[in-house]
Amino acid sequence: MQTAAIRLGLRENLSQFSLLLLVNAFVGAMVGLERSILPAVAEREFDIAARSAILSFIVVFGISKALTNYFAGRLSDRWGRKHVLVAGWLVALPVPWILMWAPTWNWIVAANVLLGVSQGLTWSTTVIMKIDLVGPKQRGLAMGLNEFSGYFAVAGSALATGWMAAQYGLRPQPFYLGVVYTTLGLLLSALVVRETRHHVAHEMRAHHAGEPAPPLSQAEVFRRASLIDRNLSSVSQAGLVNNLNDGLAWGLFPLVFAAAGMTLTQIGMLAAIYPAVWGIAQIGTGALSDWVGRKQLIVWGMWVQAAGIAVTAMTSTFAGFAWGGVLLGVGTAMVYPTLLAAIGDVAYPAWRASAVGVYRLWRDLGYAVGALLAGITADVLGGLAAAVWLIAGITFLSGVVAAVRMSETLASKKPAPVG
Repeated sequence: MQTAAIRLGLRENLSQFSLLLLVNAFVGAMVGLERSILPAVAEREFDIAARSAILSFIVVFGISKALTNYFAGRLSDRWGRKHVLVAGWLVALPVPWILMWAPTWNWIVAANVLLGVSQGLTWSTTVIMKIDLVGPKQRGLAMGLNEFSGYFAVAGSALATGWMAAQYGLRPQPFYLGVVYTTLGLLLSALVVRETRHHVAHEMRAHHAGEPAPPLSQAEVFRRASLIDRNLSSVSQAGLVNNLNDGLAWGLFPLVFAAAGMTLTQIGMLAAIYPAVWGIAQIGTGALSDWVGRKQLIVWGMWVQAAGIAVTAMTSTFAGFAWGGVLLGVGTAMVYPTLLAAIGDVAYPAWRASAVGVYRLWRDLGYAVGALLAGITADVLGGLAAAVWLIAGITFLSGVVAAVRMSETLASKKPAPVG
């Protein structure tokens, strides 16, 4: 009886979809807690001067989140999406308390290990659950709405913590917000969110009736998404580079802004512009990818990101930094939901969750790679500008790789077969 009542689509599952958007907003807000003030905490409260040391919190966050992403898809297939989502919130509960009262920088780093694990479990699961609910027709729009909810919340939380830090100090008051986020996220996930695995079974019957399900092992899914499949591997490398430059924006941009004489309030505003533009614009770009296709948005999105990073490297004014943040946000909005939608286009439903996990493994390793590259470059070459220019160049080259190697994945936009 339950199976007969299942319908795929955004409108058909609007209440659960909307609830998952709210849950993902709390997931994003947890990252926003650190976005504008943690580098300042490192410098002012723990007297850490080396850029690579300051960015250590992003390195461990990226690695722990990436590895958790890899297993989250497989775990959600085995244990259920809801159980994994609730587990992710339980892991997040101590994070704001550690950030408030950490006696040494190593405690901050440890908190970011927990935050990375939590983000891998919660964000991955909300992505998978939304793909489950909407089916194949509105996948781009669904991913745009999902990423909008998360990254608009990142921006709002970054703005709020920057304002609270300016008013009350760097610790503990700004991190009180994290207690609210984790409590509400856990309660909603445990009490109101419903399991979506049965939607996958329905999609396989309704849309893939004549196609045999390929029996792929986790190792085979990893090979396809990382190396063998030209589309999946192109998406994975673009995702890695996207988060590589997001790690730069998270860890080094506040230091770039401070070096240019920006106040804590201004740094909070600038830290919020990029994810706010990114979050809002994704509503349109995700839906646009359902209409024009995935490839051109991915390629041009990487190039617009590179332009935004270059503008940030060339300026020293608030207006210039804001313009760079807008460009970076627009470019990221073009890419972020489109990459997830492309994974959904290519991967068969039976192993789609695992493919999403592999993609998110590579994507979030970008945080660690970007933080290491930027920190070491800034320390070795003695300046922040060199690190920013390096990341801009890598981002542009990623767009070139996607342009050369990737083909269109949206079925309605694929070239018709010859003959």
